[in-house]
Amino acid sequence: MNESIVSPLFSAPSLYVVATPLGNLRDLSPRARDTLAAVDVVAAEDTRHSQKLLDAFGIRARRLLAVHGHNEQQAAGQIIECLAQGEHVALITDAGTPAISDPGARLVARVRVAGFTVSPVPGACAAVAALSVAGIVEGGFRFFGFLPAKEASRREALMALVDERDAMVFYEAPHRVKACVVDMAEVFGGGREILIARELTKLHEEIAMMPLVDAGAWFDADTNRVRGEFVLIVRGADVSSGIDAAALRVLGLLLDELPLRTAVRLAAEITGAPRKGLYAHALERRR
Repeated sequence: MNESIVSPLFSAPSLYVVATPLGNLRDLSPRARDTLAAVDVVAAEDTRHSQKLLDAFGIRARRLLAVHGHNEQQAAGQIIECLAQGEHVALITDAGTPAISDPGARLVARVRVAGFTVSPVPGACAAVAALSVAGIVEGGFRFFGFLPAKEASRREALMALVDERDAMVFYEAPHRVKACVVDMAEVFGGGREILIARELTKLHEEIAMMPLVDAGAWFDADTNRVRGEFVLIVRGADVSSGIDAAALRVLGLLLDELPLRTAVRLAAEITGAPRKGLYAHALERRR
């Protein structure tokens, strides 16, 4: 029998990566509650935020330790010392599963290298929650987390994904989300579908599926829609399009300077891509 079924902790000192609710406190699992109550140290992204979670369940942490993007390497050393002294440590983030576009991955890697057990205590994950309601049945998915904040870098990153066949999952911040979906429409074409998941499991949860061409207007229709935490899922490229990222980049550059038909003709001659497919992409971009 697995000893963790009887006790929330293993006999040897271990690091437990504990998923916490995205918003709805009822999503914290019984095992997660038992683990947080039993460990010697709770390592949290924001100790003040996590203290509220612990208080809601009557959990009195013996010790809280801050682990965030600015101190992760230093905190990893402290946690390894705790483990070496025989203590058990739980790692949590502000919401969802740690080390998924949040601090923790470097910490987990160092603890593993140091020879200690790292055990998952699974639960809420924003990316998986959004995927479960996307209804995208073909192919798989790829998780990319946050795109670059600067427009030029973001567009460059998106251009590299034009030919990606699987659904693409992104996180985005409220002050960048509209600009991000507008860039996606420009790069991927307005006909691609996007699922926008906002404030998952929270009071103002909103989930909408639409063509990328409509996404900017969707945000404009209600100023409240740019508030909160976002998961964006973009459908993968059509396998039958037969146009690679390099050809689409050439087409985009030509469309910035020339009439549509001329740009399409030259792009086809330069790249060898099918003119019909280029024309369809050009129409989507102009829309």
